Amino acid sequence: MRIRPYEPRDWIRLCEIHDAARRDELAAAGLEAAFLPLDQAAQSEGLFEYTLVVAEAVGGVVGFAAFTEDELAWLYVDPGAYRRGVGTSLISAALAQTKAPMSAEVLHGNVAALTLYRKAGFIVVRNEHGRMPGNEAFRVSVTVLRHPSEA
Repeated sequence: MRIRPYEPRDWIRLCEIHDAARRDELAAAGLEAAFLPLDQAAQSEGLFEYTLVVAEAVGGVVGFAAFTEDELAWLYVDPGAYRRGVGTSLISAALAQTKAPMSAEVLHGNVAALTLYRKAGFIVVRNEHGRMPGNEAFRVSVTVLRHPSEA
C-alpha cells in the first residue's frame, strides 16, 4: 500500500469511498438520515482546506485522510478494504507528516473507528454533544481523542 497526496483524478473514487463508508459510520451512530454525499459535504465542511492524502493499493485508491497540524478531520476507507491496515496506514502517515499532537472525533456508536484510533495510540479525552458539522439539523455526540505524537 502506498500513501500519496490527493490528485484531482482521485475525486470520483473519493466520493465512492466516502459515500459508502459514511453510511456505515452514520448507521453505527443511529444517524442514517444525516447522510450527505461527499460532493455536497466537501465544500460545506472544507475538505480541501486540509492536507489530503490517499491510500493506494493494487487496483486503485482504497481510502483517504484529511488533516491539519493538529486535527485528523477525515478518515474513510472503502468498506471492501476494512480491517486490512488501510486506516492504520493513513493515520500513521498523518502523524508522520505533522509530528505534533493531533486530535480526532468519533461519533458515539462507531466502535470500529474508536478501536482503530485507540490502537494507533490516541487516548480518549472527553465526550462532546452538539450539531453535526455540515448538517446542523442533526444533534450528535462524539468522543474526542488526542494523540501525543511520537512520530
